[in-house]
Amino acid sequence: MTRMRQRQSGFTLVELMIASAIGLLILAGMSTMFFNNSVAQAEIEKANRQVENGRYAIQVLGDDLRNAAYYGEFDPSVLALPVAMPDPCATTVAALKGALPLYLQGVDNAADGTLGCITDVRGGTDIVVVRHASNCTIDAPNCEVNSDGAPYIQASLCGNTSELGSGDSADFYALDSVTTTLLRHRRDCSTTPGSGTVAALRFLEIHIYFVANNDKAGDGIPTLKRAEIINQGGALSVRTVALVEGIENLQMEYGLDTNNDGSADVYATDPASFGGCLLPGCAVSNWTSVVSAKINLLARNTEITNGYSDTKSYVLGNRADGTPNAVGAAGDHYKRHVFQSAIVLPNPAGRRAP
Repeated sequence: MTRMRQRQSGFTLVELMIASAIGLLILAGMSTMFFNNSVAQAEIEKANRQVENGRYAIQVLGDDLRNAAYYGEFDPSVLALPVAMPDPCATTVAALKGALPLYLQGVDNAADGTLGCITDVRGGTDIVVVRHASNCTIDAPNCEVNSDGAPYIQASLCGNTSELGSGDSADFYALDSVTTTLLRHRRDCSTTPGSGTVAALRFLEIHIYFVANNDKAGDGIPTLKRAEIINQGGALSVRTVALVEGIENLQMEYGLDTNNDGSADVYATDPASFGGCLLPGCAVSNWTSVVSAKINLLARNTEITNGYSDTKSYVLGNRADGTPNAVGAAGDHYKRHVFQSAIVLPNPAGRRAP
C-alpha cells in the first residue's frame, strides 16, 4: 500500500508554475503572430481596394473620353461654334444644342461653387465635362445610360432639301427631351407613316466629373463623382452620383492639335487660356482642338494605417508652365498611390486628320 501511494504522487507546485509560464509564453507568441497576420491581411485588403478603385476610376474616365464627340452618324464639326464657353449645368434643349461642338471642356484647379449644379468640390482639383451620344440606340435591349434616362439625339441620313440637302446644319440632326419631335429620316427619305424609315434615336450623355470632399455628407472620404443630365418624362435636370471612393485628386492635361493634322502638338492644363488666350471665342476654339488627354489621379485608402505617416509628395502631371505638378505630403496616416493614363480622342482626332 505504501509503494502504491508513492507511485500516485502528482506534480509539485513549482512544476505547475513552470508549466503554466511556458504555456502562457506559447499563447502570447501565438496571439502576437495572429494579430500581426491580421494586421498584414488588413493592409493587403486596403491596398487591393485602393488599386482597384484607382484602376476603375481611370477606366471610367478613359472610356468616356474615348467616346467624346460621338453623335452617331452626325458630324458636329459642321456646327457653328458658340461665342462663349457653354454652361455644363444648363438643361434647356437650346443650351444643349449650342454646346454640341464642345465635346470636351473643363475647369483647372476648381473650387466649390465653380459650377452651379455640383457641390462639395474638393479645392484645387479639376472638373471634366464630356459630351457624346450613347453607343446604342434607345430601342436596343440593355442599352446602358443614366438610370433616369437622358435627352435624345437623332442624326439625319436623308439627302433631301429639308434635311442634309438644305445647307443648314440645324437640319442635319434633331435633339430634344421628347421623341415626338425627332422626325429625321433614313437614307430612303420615305415619309410614309409606319414605314419605319425614321432615323435611329440615341441618348445624349453629358457627364461632369469632379472630386468631392465626401462620399456621404460629413464622412470625410474623398470621392470621384459624376453629375449627369437626366430626362424624367421630358423634364431635364442634373443628378449627381458617386462613382469611386478614395479618389483624392484629379489633374488633367489636354493635347491640342495646333496644325490640324489630328495629332496633339502641345499639352495644356487649361486650353481656355493657352497661348495667351483672353477672349471667349479663343477659348472655344482651343477646346475644339483637343484631340487627346492625360488623366492623373491620386487615390487614397479609405481607412488609416496605424503607425504610418505619409511624408511623400506626389507628381500629378505637369503645371501650366511645364514644371511637375507636385502635391505636398499630407502628413496623415493614409496611404496613397498615383494612377495615370494617356487617352486619344478618336472622334475629333479622326475628323481633323488629313
